[in-house]
Amino acid sequence: MVTESIDIVTKSVVKYMIKNGLRLCTAESCTGGMISQTVTEVAGASQMFLGGACTYTEEVKMKLLGVKGETLEKFSVYSEQTAGEMSSGAMKLFGADCAVAVTGIAGPGGGTEDKPVGTVYVSVRNDRREIVRTLRLDKEYENLDRRMIRMITTLKALEMVLELYGQKTEDDINVNG
Repeated sequence: MVTESIDIVTKSVVKYMIKNGLRLCTAESCTGGMISQTVTEVAGASQMFLGGACTYTEEVKMKLLGVKGETLEKFSVYSEQTAGEMSSGAMKLFGADCAVAVTGIAGPGGGTEDKPVGTVYVSVRNDRREIVRTLRLDKEYENLDRRMIRMITTLKALEMVLELYGQKTEDDINVNG
């Protein structure tokens, strides 16, 4: 079910971006490149996808994306603020029209009482606005494992791209007119 939803949403993102001459990039941590992989599985993605940065460590987030050390110290690597700086840095790095960034705790370890496994932060932005969200997948889903956390995050991040542009998936459009 999640896989089918990812496919539908991703195709809608790719189609919308191509139709509107927009270019997308990613900055991924806990998803480890899964968003980039999902986008590039769609035929024609080369017309809209510039690239992705898999920035797994704090050092690389700072060096490559310009995430501030103060942000990491004050809010931690797992925060909306860090995700926001990641998407901003990726947009500058790639010269994209839209950036998606994710950071969070995919597990099985690393969670805390305040930020348990399944807590993920997503930022999507274009030159006009940013949507940033804290996903508490541990509260929404049962029996989550690392793979499912990464897949659901990929799905939700790409849905947020459509939301940023006021779009729905092709499925929603076909079903609901």
